[in-house]
Amino acid sequence: MNYGIHPDAEAELGDAAEFYATHASANIANAFLAEFKRVVELLMKNQQCGAHGEDGLRIYHFNRFPFTVVYEENQTLGPQIFAVAHQSREPGYWHSRV
Repeated sequence: MNYGIHPDAEAELGDAAEFYATHASANIANAFLAEFKRVVELLMKNQQCGAHGEDGLRIYHFNRFPFTVVYEENQTLGPQIFAVAHQSREPGYWHSRV
């Protein structure tokens, strides 16, 4: 199974990794990207593991970082990721992407 990622969510992922690389270290940035990969692999195996969110979407929180993946279940295409949202950012800012 595959997954889809909205271009803005992909940009958020890259921006966060760049922030960690600049303000912490390359190792922390790599750990952040590894955590995203772990979450995506988990969602591809079981799209229902995330908690129910607004508008029929699901959310799954990272373990080590203050980020949440906002996604929609799709049995044909795999999970469709609309946001890689920092948990301190304004809730629901990504609604226009759906």
